[in-house]
Amino acid sequence: MYSFLKEGEFVQVTIEGGKVSGFISRFGDSEADKGTFLDQFFKTGRSDGNKLSFATENVHGVWFTFDGSFSRGPGKTGDDEAYYLLRGTLTRSSMDADKTASSQERAVEFKSFPRDAAPR
Repeated sequence: MYSFLKEGEFVQVTIEGGKVSGFISRFGDSEADKGTFLDQFFKTGRSDGNKLSFATENVHGVWFTFDGSFSRGPGKTGDDEAYYLLRGTLTRSSMDADKTASSQERAVEFKSFPRDAAPR
């Protein structure tokens, strides 16, 4: 489990038998869902060594894609925050009521939560 864009948001990544699954839990930011906690499950996911990519389902006209990699972070043990880092490019795509799509790309670094810790 890793931090996401804002305090209290997180991304859960599970890799089992070469299959990637997971979800993003985030606060809605549109007029209709502002402040509502939303779960966006992975629609697709791929892992190859330390490389990771995924795309989420569309929820309220917003979806995310990520392309990056896992690496060790500054945490000394798995009980520390940021023992692992997930770095890469996150693209937030959206479609408005007029069916006009737009996207914003940004470099991100998500820190792993301490082992056995719940998201904050």
